[in-house]
Amino acid sequence: MPVEFEVNAHEYWNNFYKIHENGFFKDRHWLFTEFPELIPHQNQSDLKTLLLKDNDYEIIENTGCGDGPGLIVSNIQEQHRASSHSLDHEKQKYLMDEATQKLCHPDINTDDFPGSSATYRILEVGCGVGNTVFPILHTNNDPGLFVYCCDFSTTAIELVQTNSEYDPSRCFAFVHDLCDEDKDYPIPRESLDIIILIFVLSSIVPDKMQNAINRLSYLLKPGGMFLLRDYGRYDMAQLRFKTGRCLSENFYVRGDGTRVYFFTQDELDTLFTTAGLEKVQNMVDHRLQVNRGKQLTMYRVWIQCKYRKSFSPNTS
Repeated sequence: MPVEFEVNAHEYWNNFYKIHENGFFKDRHWLFTEFPELIPHQNQSDLKTLLLKDNDYEIIENTGCGDGPGLIVSNIQEQHRASSHSLDHEKQKYLMDEATQKLCHPDINTDDFPGSSATYRILEVGCGVGNTVFPILHTNNDPGLFVYCCDFSTTAIELVQTNSEYDPSRCFAFVHDLCDEDKDYPIPRESLDIIILIFVLSSIVPDKMQNAINRLSYLLKPGGMFLLRDYGRYDMAQLRFKTGRCLSENFYVRGDGTRVYFFTQDELDTLFTTAGLEKVQNMVDHRLQVNRGKQLTMYRVWIQCKYRKSFSPNTS
């Protein structure tokens, strides 16, 4: 039975998006308060405005382990500025080394890929119908920005590409299975500033997670960063699974055939550090969440991470 869910995983997700189209998930405006790296030049008042757009849920309690969850916008910006300042010297050294490499290898030409002229590149893996991508494109007006997004559901990518906000001059959506080791990403190595993984790593078989992270890490520039949010151990969704839904330890199948894993902080830390990345943030976000419309109370456990690729020339 577990083999069936792996072999037919793309069909289950295609069916999911055929049924729900773009009406299941809301646009994730909260991303900009949790991950200011997505709009590095945005000011505090704009961030507060974005946060107020997500008003269907009221956060009754919000506590984190590790770095603070970041609902206080000014604290996030201060952390981001401090982190950026600490990288300045290391980044200058890398840029000098990179320039030297280009002079030594003038025959290397990577100007024929989408977004090759961009100065800031973001990739979202598991983009679904664009609930992260379109808020980024709408909010970040940097003319040097280019956003890549992929999903292994052809239906999801078709919905992204036919969205009225899809702009091929600023975005490239493509079908890709992050577990497929035989298929390259249409992006050169060390070309991305940010890779986003929002509730996507948990959807693949645990045994394939490490190779998926390793391959993605090659795409990051030195100094580039992974931004992740995913399900934490003992989240409400895990506790509600009925008998017979567990495929392996902490890995479950939903009624529609899609699957989900529930992480610990240590598991995610091992995945990223094994890929040679440095921890910037790894926190558990405990929330008592109330859906006012449906009058539901939900006890959520999420893990939020930021891991950076070192500037060291020894990092792949």
